[in-house]
Amino acid sequence: METIYVFFADGFEEIEALTTVDVLRRANLKVEMVSIMSEDVTTGAHGIAVTCDLLFEECDFSDAIMLLLPGGMPGAASLSKHKGLCELLLDYNSQNKSIAAICAAPMVLGKLGILKGRKATCYPGYEQDLQGAEFVYEQVVKDANIITGNGPGAAMVFSLAIVESLVGKEKKQELIEAMGVKN
Repeated sequence: METIYVFFADGFEEIEALTTVDVLRRANLKVEMVSIMSEDVTTGAHGIAVTCDLLFEECDFSDAIMLLLPGGMPGAASLSKHKGLCELLLDYNSQNKSIAAICAAPMVLGKLGILKGRKATCYPGYEQDLQGAEFVYEQVVKDANIITGNGPGAAMVFSLAIVESLVGKEKKQELIEAMGVKN
């Protein structure tokens, strides 16, 4: 089964990471939470500890349909410094495979040159890190294979945009109704 890999580092933004994992699993998508740390437990920016499914080194990513980066600091900065993850992101982007990032995490894509010539959003204050991108002040922006979100308040909209992108509007609408999301 194709898999969405969500990358965790200490200091991740809990609402962005966990809302996304929850919504994607409700959509019957396979989601693996991957720690880039040396252990499977990562601690969010607000002190919530999460046990990830896998360590980065344990994955081959051959079944990936999306790579997903939650924001939060210093989590997003740690993602940006992880050589293996950066190489993986560049490889997936070169194949036009789906990548999503929210809050501060679009800076990882910007610093790698993945956002050049594309529209993107991020948490206010990180616009300068979207190197070569056209910044759009929206909750969620989709441009080609890249989906970006602007912060914790956009977590549900971001998650639903990913569902729509991967499995369609009908599944998105089904989740909106089942979860009582107001349009």
